[in-house]
Amino acid sequence: MSDGLHAAGPKAGIREWTGLAVLTLPTLIVSIDVSVVILALPHISESLGADSAQQLWIMDIYGFMLAGFMITMGTLGDRIGRRKLLMIGGTAFGIASILAAFSPTASMLILSRALLGIAGATLAPSTLALITNMFRDAGQRAFAISIWMVGFMSGMAVGPLVGGFMLEHFWWGSIFLLGVPVILLLLATAPSLLPEYRDPNAGRLDFTSVGLSLCAILPAIFGLKEIAKNGPAVAPIAAILIGIAFGVTFVIRQRRLADPLLDMRLFANRAFTTAVGSLFAITLTGALMLFISQYLQLVMGLSPLRAGLWLLPGVAASVVGFMLAPLIAQRMRPAPLIAGGLLVSAIGFLLVTQVQPNSGFAALILGFALMNIGGTPLVTLSSGIVVGSAPPEKAGSAAAMSETSAELGFALGIAALGSLGTAVYRSHVEGALPTGLSAEAFEAARDTLAGAIVAASSLDALAANALLDAARAAFVDAMQVVAVCGLVLMLGLALVNLVMLRHVRPIGEGTGQPEGADDKEAFETAAPESRSPAGN
Repeated sequence: MSDGLHAAGPKAGIREWTGLAVLTLPTLIVSIDVSVVILALPHISESLGADSAQQLWIMDIYGFMLAGFMITMGTLGDRIGRRKLLMIGGTAFGIASILAAFSPTASMLILSRALLGIAGATLAPSTLALITNMFRDAGQRAFAISIWMVGFMSGMAVGPLVGGFMLEHFWWGSIFLLGVPVILLLLATAPSLLPEYRDPNAGRLDFTSVGLSLCAILPAIFGLKEIAKNGPAVAPIAAILIGIAFGVTFVIRQRRLADPLLDMRLFANRAFTTAVGSLFAITLTGALMLFISQYLQLVMGLSPLRAGLWLLPGVAASVVGFMLAPLIAQRMRPAPLIAGGLLVSAIGFLLVTQVQPNSGFAALILGFALMNIGGTPLVTLSSGIVVGSAPPEKAGSAAAMSETSAELGFALGIAALGSLGTAVYRSHVEGALPTGLSAEAFEAARDTLAGAIVAASSLDALAANALLDAARAAFVDAMQVVAVCGLVLMLGLALVNLVMLRHVRPIGEGTGQPEGADDKEAFETAAPESRSPAGN
């Protein structure tokens, strides 16, 4: 296997860079979808009567299905063609977006979001794998991945602004229509600007592995959600154990197959394993963005549009970080660069822990900006390490692992940290609510801050203010607990990357193997002939 991290390859030309502009379109779609749903969640909850559990499902069923099918779609793209799969997935995403826009119930919206997740699973690995094929030079590839990331963050910037405007002037479902014009542009330009690539020696898709991967992820997530909602019980604990058992079975099967859905030999590369694990871990903290958005709207009383404007400094910080990280990485080893960035991010989480219900915006917005810019070296360089560590025919599978770890981390973070925040909110608000509330108002206020605001609208001014003060204080307590979790995670990740990536040289330095690259040899030395054919 070639040393994809440092190898010098042919330089990309105008066609490749123009094609990169096309490949940023799917990232715009995904990021717009995530950011506007976070912003619109209070409106969706009020309009459809979604309870706290349904709100979490609306947020993260998309991510779970995305993660569940990502490995399958990455491997499928290697087999049928990455451009072809990109266009099929884009068409399906547009249709599912229309279904979500006109969902009459919370359950229908959850189903539509699940379909969006399945369609979205075709987009990310296809785009990242195509970037690997189009940009052979390591320095150009790192910069191309950064531009690809900037496309994602641009969607995060455009989403709140356009979404906020649409929420103020149209119904909540209009936000899901934002991606439809982007899909049409992608379908119109991809055939002429993007190269097709497929692995000519790829084996057939192992559907048993597809089923095992889904059976590993979905029952475990169901169990986590049920425990968060109703506490420990036999059924959810059993679901988690079933998911773990399927996961172990999946890994064992992949090691035996000649054409696995996920080539486990990739994990013999220490840098690959560290990068995938770090992407998973850092995206766990994405749940805090949900709390920040709700803080701006439900605690500070801002409109969706103004809340989106206040998020722009954090988005701008990410864009700056994504552009600078690959340039700095050409002179500095990834280990200290990533670790230093994570320490900056940790300071941002620390600032968020100091936010109070009436403390204003300064600490929150500065903290959000530091969180974002500090995480950019890890995201940019880890994505490059993942796709650069695999041979070209495995680029789709490697890119799928990168995206799967990130999407699953974000979704699991919403479920785990979101559920933790909900538990903290409920425990703190129960004893602080004013007496004399009806049973219905008490349950609504106990469930979510949005429910407390709705309940307060039917009370007299004195009781309403007392209820809102208690609910907002409890919500801020919950946000602080989630921020503390993020702070601890950033410090731990900084240490892990500093140690595990110390052998990796700056991007593009030399053409030989980096120090300590012996762990890569396991990929070539594993004996595929000892494996069983797919499906056996």
